[in-house]
Amino acid sequence: MNNSALEIIGSRYVLAVKDLPVSAKYYEEKLGLISVWHGEGWHFLKRDSIFVMLGECPDDRSAFETKNHSYFAYIEVEGIDQLHDEYLKAGVDIIYPLKNKPWEQREFGIQTVDGHRIMFGQKI
Repeated sequence: MNNSALEIIGSRYVLAVKDLPVSAKYYEEKLGLISVWHGEGWHFLKRDSIFVMLGECPDDRSAFETKNHSYFAYIEVEGIDQLHDEYLKAGVDIIYPLKNKPWEQREFGIQTVDGHRIMFGQKI
């Protein structure tokens, strides 16, 4: 019998994108992720504990078409104001402004070049 405790140690986000080189460049240059691997039809990137796997699917329905259902992550951070400022300077499409919310989070939301939406929040 294994006495070690069960622990979920991370998550990875798998996203369909139309144009893999354009999307990978966006994640690197705008969102500050670092390329860790790429091969035919795939590009993996990370920043701190965020790990994103981009898969090229040129014929699939885009995230822009799903509108509010295109959220793929709520990412908790320390230094939310600094990240917000970094993304403003990089020209990231901020779709929800930085605000304190009644659920004790300070948060903002962005939309990627493919229409995927990400919320960032920090406990206040």
